[in-house]
Amino acid sequence: MKNKPAFILASASPQRRALLARIGVTPDLIDPADIDETARKGETPRVYVMRMAHEKAERVAARHIGSVVLAGDTVVAVGRRILPKAETIQQAQECWALQSGRRVRVLTAITLIDAHGKARHRLSNSVVAFRRFTSQEQEQLLASGEWEGKAGGLMIEGQAEAFIRYLQGSISGIIGLPLFETTLLLRSAGLPVLGDDKA
Repeated sequence: MKNKPAFILASASPQRRALLARIGVTPDLIDPADIDETARKGETPRVYVMRMAHEKAERVAARHIGSVVLAGDTVVAVGRRILPKAETIQQAQECWALQSGRRVRVLTAITLIDAHGKARHRLSNSVVAFRRFTSQEQEQLLASGEWEGKAGGLMIEGQAEAFIRYLQGSISGIIGLPLFETTLLLRSAGLPVLGDDKA
């Protein structure tokens, strides 16, 4: 394909890069968006996560006119409450207390802005039910360090997977980039994915 636009991933997440690789896609550039991620008063998890993905994509697209930009955001929600990305041990423990023995929603929104500036959006909505975490298991989770910077303080593809008794939805969406929806958006922008003709 001549004059193929550059494909930019607006995220520093190694998980998102690894997920893209599963569908045969390698970003030409990684350019994380630096935006205020504070939730607005009364904002629901769904509205918040879609706004975050859109604002991240817009911020990066403004720096790379004529490129294709993909941004995503993931939240863990207990009811209408958005759990933070755990940055401290206390935050992680508070998140685990809210998730232990409960069903939570994991929402990942993605926004793609194509080379002409048109934005497209998709939302992955999954449900995860955790069994109760013992105090010993929580100590092991803390020691692993997997909780740091993760929404809800858990990394689904790590030790936390042993606590899942039920899951409905998209595994890749829970990790941070729903591949079904991502494939649709990339193809809509004329970018080849696994199985497509890349000539």
